[in-house]
Amino acid sequence: MRAAGLLAGVLFLCAVTSAVAAPVQVQGMRMWPAPDNTRLVFDLSAPVVHQVFTLTGPDRLVIDLKNARMPGGVPAFDYAASMLRGIRYAPRGDGDLRVVLDLKKSVKPRSFVLKPNREYGHRLVIDLYDAAKPRAQPRPRAPRADPGRPRDIVIAIDAGHGGDDPGAIGPRGTREKDVVLQVAKRLKRLIDREYGMRAVMIREGDYFVGLSRRVQKAREAHADLFISLHADAFDRASAHGSSVYILAEGNASSDAARWLAENENASDVIGGVSLVEKDDLLKYVLVDMMKASTIQDSHQLASDVLAKLKGITPLHKPYVEQAGFRVLRSPDVPSILVEMAFISNPKEERKLRNGRHQAKLARALLRGIRSYFRKNPLEGTLLAARPRRHVIARGDTLSEIASRYRVSVGELRAANGLKNDVLVVGKVLRIPWAGS
Repeated sequence: MRAAGLLAGVLFLCAVTSAVAAPVQVQGMRMWPAPDNTRLVFDLSAPVVHQVFTLTGPDRLVIDLKNARMPGGVPAFDYAASMLRGIRYAPRGDGDLRVVLDLKKSVKPRSFVLKPNREYGHRLVIDLYDAAKPRAQPRPRAPRADPGRPRDIVIAIDAGHGGDDPGAIGPRGTREKDVVLQVAKRLKRLIDREYGMRAVMIREGDYFVGLSRRVQKAREAHADLFISLHADAFDRASAHGSSVYILAEGNASSDAARWLAENENASDVIGGVSLVEKDDLLKYVLVDMMKASTIQDSHQLASDVLAKLKGITPLHKPYVEQAGFRVLRSPDVPSILVEMAFISNPKEERKLRNGRHQAKLARALLRGIRSYFRKNPLEGTLLAARPRRHVIARGDTLSEIASRYRVSVGELRAANGLKNDVLVVGKVLRIPWAGS
């Protein structure tokens, strides 16, 4: 009996050892080029021990994966917008897997592993940053140059999700990250045509940006306003309508708002953020840093945007809601989050896919922003220089003046009682606001 028991124990240990030693399978790879980095993601069958180091002449990054295999090979990536020239791999004699990234330039790599979440299994993330450029660090909002000169108002447009984080997905497979980027681009074009306004995009393509980095990028751009665009899902397909949120100083305004904020805040986990970046957020924008005036300004902005959305789409709630969205935690930039629709609702999903409806949403958002700044002109900006006047100079034409101030010729005529396009040198024209 002793011999039989010992044999059984040995067999058990052998089975356990064999299971533990099973090679980790690289089940897939994804690449996400961004303006300031390139991200490479390995989908794995289990956690992996890895080592990363760089080589020069030419520049390469070597990734050694302990006890791993890559049965599917490397996908046919388009490397044009990335920091890579190509990817090679080969098994090593000790059972490890070596992956070599051929680089276009010297990089500063960062790697970390992620545990499974509701979207993905085990992952190894490799982030590549240009070695010639220092990584941006959280810092106080810098003062503007030339404080005496009138300037444009800067509006940061944040298209939610991106890259590994698709956001919510509609019944027809529409991804939130795609439709919000499309509306964001439409909104940017409209804002850039407005006199005295300029838009900056937090995310310009399909790549992931961490929540704290979104806030930081807006502040680095000296944004006067931050608007984050989303189209979430709910467990009931009947849920519908637009909502506008600001950061909650305490509890969320409703259970649904709290649930939504928790879902949006999970973006870092899904998209892939290391613990270091999470620590940066805590150091950078704690809730108790939030100024009361910023909350008040955010609420007024949200109210103006909600009022304009009401004209083109049903509202989920007829008032501004509040919740603990991490992406709204800038201490000195009025910030709102717009849920344009429920992508889980089949009817609203169809609308979100429609270019005309996207254009209507963008115009409504612009009207809300315009309304806010008309009531709250920022000192030192071109919009604060009211009333606007233009002294006609020799060679001026009505169409050139209209183009310069981004208004229509018809609006110029109406504002000045002109019956034709004849101009008198020295006469002062009143310049209306576009759409007024």
